[in-house]
Amino acid sequence: MHNPPRATSTTRYAPEIPLPAYSYVTGRFPHPIGDPRGHSFGQAPAKATCPPSELWRDSQVFRFAVDLFNHGYYWESHEAWESLWHASGRGGTTADFFKALIKIAAAGVKAREGRPEGWRRHLRRADELLAKTQQRIRPYAPRYFGLELAELMAAVAKARTAGPPADAATDDAVRIVFPFQLLPQ
Repeated sequence: MHNPPRATSTTRYAPEIPLPAYSYVTGRFPHPIGDPRGHSFGQAPAKATCPPSELWRDSQVFRFAVDLFNHGYYWESHEAWESLWHASGRGGTTADFFKALIKIAAAGVKAREGRPEGWRRHLRRADELLAKTQQRIRPYAPRYFGLELAELMAAVAKARTAGPPADAATDDAVRIVFPFQLLPQ
């Protein structure tokens, strides 16, 4: 049985930004933005700009989204990557890459909600978008925004096949459900 750990101390890419008090799951926690009890209520979202892939370190939003994902904050990482998707123009290679990360994070949300079919559907779409991205950048580099695409695609496919952890839908404030982390270099 697949039993990933709860949030652990892992590499932080944006340590200057504190992680939220909880990872949002519908019906279990206050909506982060829409509820006055939410962990981000009244806070203006970070202004996202989309740097070229090789300058990913310059994007605090990207680095923090990686932190959020790696620590089990899937809804929150989805929101951060969505802001980058918008900043990228919502079309083209970079937008497809961010849409793939959005889909991976959405799969994490579905696992936390106890919806395994949502997990599989989102990871299948993420794999398609990553393959499209890889096909477009392959002549230039194996990495995109610091991530090795072939490695990420293999991890996504393996997670999709394995399914979400049986105990993913807990009331824990934070729960890591993926057997991999994003480690841009």
